[in-house]
Amino acid sequence: MGRAPVSVGTVRLASLIRAARDRGASDLHFGGSDRPGLRVDGRLIALETAPIDDAAIRMFLSAALSGAQLARLYADGTADGAAPAAADGAPYRLHAYRHGGGLRVAIRLLAERVPSLEELALPAAVASFAERPSGLALFTGPTGSGKTTALASLIDRINRTADRNIVTVEDPVEYVHAPLRSFVTHCEVGRDVADFAEALRGFMRADPDVVLVGEMRDRATMEAALTAAETGHLVFATLHTNDAAQTVDRIVDAFPPDAHTQVRVQLASVLAGIAALRLVPRRDGGGRCAAAEILIGTDAVRALIREGKTHQLRNTIVTGRAAGMQTLESHLSELVVRGEVHHKDAQAVTIRAAEVRGFERAAS
Repeated sequence: MGRAPVSVGTVRLASLIRAARDRGASDLHFGGSDRPGLRVDGRLIALETAPIDDAAIRMFLSAALSGAQLARLYADGTADGAAPAAADGAPYRLHAYRHGGGLRVAIRLLAERVPSLEELALPAAVASFAERPSGLALFTGPTGSGKTTALASLIDRINRTADRNIVTVEDPVEYVHAPLRSFVTHCEVGRDVADFAEALRGFMRADPDVVLVGEMRDRATMEAALTAAETGHLVFATLHTNDAAQTVDRIVDAFPPDAHTQVRVQLASVLAGIAALRLVPRRDGGGRCAAAEILIGTDAVRALIREGKTHQLRNTIVTGRAAGMQTLESHLSELVVRGEVHHKDAQAVTIRAAEVRGFERAAS
């Protein structure tokens, strides 16, 4: 049987994805009557090209999504998918959704390879999470803040340096790690497992050392992640929260009020640390760099969590530099002083803009 003909629209979309990568875009948007757009260094740019018609989008999605994902799109209105090895050799994640009777697509372009922790230039405390035998390390921040890439870099570090059994549950799987020193198993929600919580409960019978949870979306997943960390596993997970204190509150508040005391004690006992990430455009125009608030699970931090005094966590971060802690604003200030980012761009990613200090170096 001959191969189905490739449509002009499909070829055009493949060309758009390549062009987006060439321009250093993080995202590609298309659909409806709008021209395709790129997000470059956090800014959305409309391309000087005609809109992508709905027939081309449907053909593209029929190749990019599985049958189950397509069924979900047409039944529920949204679907997520990923291409670990895209046509141009690099992975991407896509979200398709219906609107006004048509379809729109947002593609997140992932790095062509998993960057090292050194390349990401994250604080040393983040790398220390990979060396822990157990505990819960959380990565937080808004969509597009680098959480997935940071987690992939940590898994890569463990895979290259330790003999461990690593299992991940993601929706969808984005970065695929070939086993090196470790065993690495990737499970995708909707393809391999029903949901995050059920996968985590099953993982406990698979003799894992390290568990990665793509997102802690609900109470059941949070409960399973806490239990996994409590039983001697190293658990990495993400949350869509802005800072460390909000992250602790989000987890506790996901449970009924009469369980809050127990959850605080449980979280305090297992918390390795929290990294709240932001991406800031580089001053030289060469992409974006990461800034992070870092909370480490010291005795002082554990005591505040147990006692429900999360409003005091920021003060502990400010005074905990010797333990590897730092505020987002202090990291942003360092980036400004080193000449890596503009002061105004650093201020734009925090609600405490007045705390971002430092004089910019003169442009060379």
